[in-house]
Amino acid sequence: MKSVLDQLRDEDREALLALTPTQRVTLALTLGERDLEAFRRARGLSRDEAARILERQKQHGRRASACLAALIG
Repeated sequence: MKSVLDQLRDEDREALLALTPTQRVTLALTLGERDLEAFRRARGLSRDEAARILERQKQHGRRASACLAALIG
C-alpha cells in the first residue's frame, strides 16, 4: 500500500515528466525567483543585495579551478 507521500511524489514526478523542456526551464526560473523574493523579504534586503548574498554563499568553500586559472592567465 502506498503512503500519501508516495502518491504525491508520484503525481509530482508525472507532472514534471509531462512538461516540455522549455516549460521545465521556465518552472525552474520561476521557482528561483520565488525563493529569492522569500529570502529578500525575510531579511529586508533589496533584490540585488539578496542575489549578491546568495551568490557569495554559493561560491563559499569552492576550490579555485586550476584549468580556469590556466586559461585566464
